[in-house]
Amino acid sequence: MRDEKTENNALAINEVQLILAEKRTSLAVMRTGIAVLALPLSVMSVLIATSKYYEAIQVLHFLIPLGMLNFGLIVLGLYLIIRSIIRMRHHDELIHEIKLNHSVIGKYID
Repeated sequence: MRDEKTENNALAINEVQLILAEKRTSLAVMRTGIAVLALPLSVMSVLIATSKYYEAIQVLHFLIPLGMLNFGLIVLGLYLIIRSIIRMRHHDELIHEIKLNHSVIGKYID
């Protein structure tokens, strides 16, 4: 009986470690999303800072594709950030379930 309880606690600890590893992966995806989101903002700031050196009408054939690429990067960055937030909430729910089911290790998990 004692060995079975110890095995259940060890299994629960391993489950929590696996979920925390998945949560770290979600945090890395969020960090990537933030970096992707920052790239269009920096490109636009350079364009605005140098706008006195060119006429927008004359370089419109460059600005339109660049704007479309920036829009795509913004959408991708937002998607990665939102997806990682949703997944982290799911991981928190799974950890909470394990905490409720295994009261012995529940006191060690916040």
